[in-house]
Amino acid sequence: MRLNRTIWLVVVIVILAIVLGVLFSIYSGQVGELEGLNKRLWAAEDRLPGLVDNREDLEDQLAQAESSLDKSQAKFPESVASIEYGEDLFEIADDCNLDLTSLSLSTPTNKKVGDVTYSVSPFTVTVKGNTDDILDFIYAIRIGEDFQLPWSAQVKRVNMRSGSATINLDIYGYKR
Repeated sequence: MRLNRTIWLVVVIVILAIVLGVLFSIYSGQVGELEGLNKRLWAAEDRLPGLVDNREDLEDQLAQAESSLDKSQAKFPESVASIEYGEDLFEIADDCNLDLTSLSLSTPTNKKVGDVTYSVSPFTVTVKGNTDDILDFIYAIRIGEDFQLPWSAQVKRVNMRSGSATINLDIYGYKR
């Protein structure tokens, strides 16, 4: 029986050695992983102040860009509408067999009527052609049936000379 105890003792020692070896291996792997994570954490902490500064710079740039965008958008709808109004005026002149020789726009303004705000764009239009066609052009502007956009015009003044007319008008467009 003594031999059996010795064998059992050797078996237990071998099993303990194997268990300790496995535990040491797992522990060594965990220590290595912990060191790697600590290195990554230190690197991230080193980069953090620079990233915070970079974020603040980017937020400043974003604020400036948004401000610039707001300023540009404030001007853009009036410019686009003016271009589109001009396209309508050229098309109406063409339909009336007239040559639109001059088109100028004064600074657009806003006019509020009740809860609705209108964009008012003053135009000066010079057309050439015969008198009947000029009168047809003025009538077409006043009734607005050929307009591509939802706008209306108020003819302020007409100065007719032989074969040409200079027309001052305000174009009212709905502003959202």
